Amino acid sequence: MLVGQSWTRCIAQPTVSPTVTPPSLPYFVRRNTRGSLPVYTDIRNGGTRYLVQIRNVEGQAQVLANELKTSLFEPNSPAAARLGVRVHDQRHIIITGGRWKVDVMAWLASKGF
Repeated sequence: MLVGQSWTRCIAQPTVSPTVTPPSLPYFVRRNTRGSLPVYTDIRNGGTRYLVQIRNVEGQAQVLANELKTSLFEPNSPAAARLGVRVHDQRHIIITGGRWKVDVMAWLASKGF
């Protein structure tokens, strides 16, 4: 027991996040409620088909799909030849051809999302 010392109660102050200005692009990928990018993997056909999904794209999802197709990998590389990108329901993008979740997340982070 401490006598003569005063205790101050430490109350957690809410952290103020810096205001992030979204990049001026015709599309926007909003982060989910946990602060992560909405990039998910889906494994189909008994583990032989890997899909990467980008969900909740706002704006022109086709422009995002075209930019992914042209700039995710070096042109004329084997990975670029296997890459398939399509828009699903005007808000989701499905990427086929490989296990590229980490590459897609790094590409989106480099764009400022």
